Amino acid sequence: MSTQATAKPRVLPTFLVCVGLILSVVIGSLGAPLITAVAEQYDVSLAAAQWTLTIALLAGAVATPVLGRLGSGPRRRTVILAMLGVEVVGSLLTVLPLPFAFLLAGRALQGSGLGLIVLMMAVARDHLDEHRAARTIASLSVASTVGIGIGYPLSGLITDLGGVRAAYGLGLVVTAAAFASALFVVPQAPDRPSVRLDVRGAVLLAIALPALLLVIGETALWQRHVALALTILVASLAVLAGWAFLEARVDKPLVDVRLLRHPAIAAANLVMLIGGVGMYLLFSLITRYVQTPAAAGYGFGLDSFQAGLVLVPFSVLGFVAGRLVPAWRDRLGPRLLLTASTAVVLAAFVLFAVARSHLVGPVVAIGILGFGVGAFSAAMPVVILAATPRGETASAMSVNAVVRSVGFSAGSALGGLILAAHTTGVFPRQSGYGAAAWIGVAATAATLLIIAVLPLQRA
Repeated sequence: MSTQATAKPRVLPTFLVCVGLILSVVIGSLGAPLITAVAEQYDVSLAAAQWTLTIALLAGAVATPVLGRLGSGPRRRTVILAMLGVEVVGSLLTVLPLPFAFLLAGRALQGSGLGLIVLMMAVARDHLDEHRAARTIASLSVASTVGIGIGYPLSGLITDLGGVRAAYGLGLVVTAAAFASALFVVPQAPDRPSVRLDVRGAVLLAIALPALLLVIGETALWQRHVALALTILVASLAVLAGWAFLEARVDKPLVDVRLLRHPAIAAANLVMLIGGVGMYLLFSLITRYVQTPAAAGYGFGLDSFQAGLVLVPFSVLGFVAGRLVPAWRDRLGPRLLLTASTAVVLAAFVLFAVARSHLVGPVVAIGILGFGVGAFSAAMPVVILAATPRGETASAMSVNAVVRSVGFSAGSALGGLILAAHTTGVFPRQSGYGAAAWIGVAATAATLLIIAVLPLQRA
């Protein structure tokens, strides 16, 4: 173990989790809440402004496996510092009074930092004792999923007070602080053979993943051009299959897909995919419902700041669950942990389906959802890392992160399609939210069944 790691055993876990929170805030909280303000500031359409979030998520999906592979070698510290530097540059581009194209470039650079979360997990596993590593990895997994609720109200408030560039200034401050701290805290990686980047695999993945995520998330495309949407979906899946075929046959793959042959790892990723659909479906339903004007016959007409406050219980209870899961790991095992957390998500769906006429119903439902998502996110690395060699930590978790992105995108698109089917005017009918909620109940129940029958090994 490096002297840096032993010199700061208490600082390192805090730093790693803070980086995860910072990335969640910068990429998520400076995305969706600012779309309207960006459209007004840069005089672009809402559809164009939506790309400030989309391009960040796409860049993160592509960069995560690449960083996961680079972070498996001996130069992980250099990779982390370089990517934090990229975060700072991207944040600077969002703050400077430059044309809209530079804002998009900055958001893409910020989004590429999503892959840092899996590197933080690898650092924790290599440089902390087993107990601290488990808690830190669980907290990182939770931070990357539920940390978004922390920055939503803050970014909305800053935008109201100082404008969109002031909100982006928050991103510049926190990324610069993370970079400065990393210079002193991040330890050298253990001495391992150098890793050669699989360029062909990276190029194929850079083609397949954005196409897949875009077509899944484009609700309007599925409504108006089903044949085109299906064509893009099939083509992206075909390229992804070709990528997997290539990765299984090269000596130094971008992602060691052979790990997916392990029953526990394959099962965990399937559970993440199906479970992610339901989790993000409910998240998107609640955030959209509470912002619907009461003139529509339902909803509460909350503004961006107020809607952000609704998400606070989601994050707070998510982190509470994340702190509890490591203590329950040895007593319950991964199957029971995932079952219990998915059952909590199911309860949140049922509550939203039957009790949303008063604001307290959606607020309680999103708090319960946060607890379930937090527990689920913290339990997932337990399953995967129990069957993963230490040197492949970043690579294995990067695959899970991509699977989660696909599941979340599918959940968001599913919610949009269901609500669109129940829309005759400006806003969906109340019945659309009920239908979406009960479909989510069915999807979450299916996740419970999958967890019950698949071979999830005890950690």
